[in-house]
Amino acid sequence: MTILITAPYNEAGRQELESCFGKVIYRVWKGNGRAFNAVELDQLLDETGADALITEHDEVTETVIRNHPQLKFIGVCRGTPSNVAVKTAAELGIEVLHTPARNAQAVAELFVANLITFLRKTLPAMEWLKQRNWQKGAHASYLQFKGNELAGKTIGMVGFGAVGQRIAALVAAFPCTIKFYDPYLEAPEPIYEKTSLEAVFETCDVVSIHLPVNPATIGMIDKVLISKMKPGAIFVNTARASVVDRNALLEAIESNSIRGAILDVFDHEPPDDIDYRLIDHPHVLATPHTAGATEEVEDHHVAILNEKLLNWAKTQPVKSLHLSSGPSVN
Repeated sequence: MTILITAPYNEAGRQELESCFGKVIYRVWKGNGRAFNAVELDQLLDETGADALITEHDEVTETVIRNHPQLKFIGVCRGTPSNVAVKTAAELGIEVLHTPARNAQAVAELFVANLITFLRKTLPAMEWLKQRNWQKGAHASYLQFKGNELAGKTIGMVGFGAVGQRIAALVAAFPCTIKFYDPYLEAPEPIYEKTSLEAVFETCDVVSIHLPVNPATIGMIDKVLISKMKPGAIFVNTARASVVDRNALLEAIESNSIRGAILDVFDHEPPDDIDYRLIDHPHVLATPHTAGATEEVEDHHVAILNEKLLNWAKTQPVKSLHLSSGPSVN
């Protein structure tokens, strides 16, 4: 078998795949300066004669997949395989495996860092200092930038998968009270309180969104829910922008109905004018979709995907894998 890898993949991970499956061709998208588009990926698969693909952000469209029905699997180094025509792959019997939770620690750490930064008014205080506003004998900074502690806050999670649970494990130690809404999950620990969606918005000091994008979740966080938030509450979204009615969120922030927002995702990337109204607002701490961007995430996705692939290979007849070299996987 020949595996084309366009995702960042460490050498140890590539060697492990070679020992099991055979040949590995490494054409990481970073060398291209951007993810491969469908035409480029189609050509790469033709040139390499690959039997399998491991991708990250490339456009694995229906056309690409139909042009390469010989693919045994498509590995996707992402929390969800949203860049892959999954239905087409299933129709052709091509296994699709992805790496949920690869960025859970990264997102959780940025959540804590940005929330504390917001609560302690760190960014405006830094700007005040750089503008040479500190006058001799004055206590203006102490009074103007007196913030709040994270300890004692009630944190509400909408969706309580790997990321939400990792955040909960971190903030519980401050300590914080954790409430969550997730119709598919019971409380994994007795200290976490499962509650209704409305109760999360009505009772929590911080409301954090951790939803996937699907027909049921698009626009799910609407004006009605946002209007239920406490005046001093903070809205956090490090998941996907399309699950939130941004106009309702913008209205709540511009009218001072809530304390503010911490945002890492936007309806348009790069942002449009409405997105920038959110980004530029003094009560918003915004980052450019970098919550999951750490060097370690790449090692995490290798470990997760390799484990899945090796387990998958054990279920396949050796002949069906077309192994070109390496030991038997059975």
